[in-house]
Amino acid sequence: MTSNPLNPVESSERHIILDLLRGIALFGICLANFGEFSLYTFLPSEATATMPTARADSVGRFLQYLFIDGKFYTLFSLLFGIGFSIILSNASRKGVNGMRLFYRRMIILFIIGLCHLLLLWAGDILILYAVAGMFLPLFWKASDRRLLTWAVTMLLLPIAIDGCVELFGWNLSAPVVAATHHFHRLAGITDANFPVWLAEKQSYAEVLQFNLAGAFIRMQEFIEGNRLFKVFGLFLLGLYIGRQRLYARLDEERGLLQRVMRYGFLIGLPASLLYAWEATGGHPFGLTGHSVIYAVSVVPLSLAYTATICLWYMKRRNLKWFGVLAAPGRMALTNYIMQSVFGIVLFYGIGFEWGARTGFVHVELIAAGIFLVEVLYSNYWLKWFRYGPLEWGWRMLTYGKRLKLLREREKQ
Repeated sequence: MTSNPLNPVESSERHIILDLLRGIALFGICLANFGEFSLYTFLPSEATATMPTARADSVGRFLQYLFIDGKFYTLFSLLFGIGFSIILSNASRKGVNGMRLFYRRMIILFIIGLCHLLLLWAGDILILYAVAGMFLPLFWKASDRRLLTWAVTMLLLPIAIDGCVELFGWNLSAPVVAATHHFHRLAGITDANFPVWLAEKQSYAEVLQFNLAGAFIRMQEFIEGNRLFKVFGLFLLGLYIGRQRLYARLDEERGLLQRVMRYGFLIGLPASLLYAWEATGGHPFGLTGHSVIYAVSVVPLSLAYTATICLWYMKRRNLKWFGVLAAPGRMALTNYIMQSVFGIVLFYGIGFEWGARTGFVHVELIAAGIFLVEVLYSNYWLKWFRYGPLEWGWRMLTYGKRLKLLREREKQ
């Protein structure tokens, strides 16, 4: 039996800037998701207005829309596209076909996402990443110009779709909505009571029942939010960045990074201010207007964040904290799933029952604390092991062989 010449990237081959960006993206995703884990996002305004932190919460929500909402899943999606380019480039360099490996990787990611969605949290993003990732190989040999053209098209297509929804009354998610209502009726859940229902339920079986209904809600969100097009456009942009190996040529591309930072903030910050005002003000510009503002605000500001982090890293690349913050990025899958574990233990009725009663400001402080815990245990784990636990399993299933988990120095 011949050995597989294609192996996972070793620690010595990794680019710390990618792990650093991935770790920071995880922090932003944690801040973005915990409003939903805590069920605060789903509470009626009458309930949130009576909380002791109501005034600070309204400011916190505005700041979240301004600086966080959409920006960090955008960064994470860019990194996914870069990762695809690295996998296929490594395969090409070693003279093997990496497409089969990549598709196997996506199938396994889909299964992990499905388990995450049904067993833990209905807000999973991994399924969408796996499905969108299946289309990436179609663009591997596309020219740079075509790649960028398709990326921009995918990012702008949701505006056209939302315009048609408003003009012609399209309802693309109707079958999913019907299925959602059916499962909610079976569980005795209504839109008005489900935050409190979930926060009070003591049985994990009832949480599983909710997650089944929540799976259809998630599909509805993907359809109505045109998330497949947005994510795939970012994948293509990440593929272009990866193909150019910009992450490995930061010093050469300092000028480009400075321009991206400058224009990203120049465009993204004012647009994000408008987006935050519009999102907290009941969407006065309608569905299409919201879609336009989202596109103009989220992507430029996320790119500005990315360029700023890269420039900061270049200036102080020997700073110890870069390695500390990169550690959770090396265990991104494990830490993403662990955020769900922390969320349901703290906020659902099967755990500490903090859900539907904790103000948004306190929720965000809890989220920051959880990410700090992830930083600590990720650094400790990687002192002893080569991969995070879920990364290890994912890699073994992808490459079809047993991989060493313990670091060599620990065997001596």
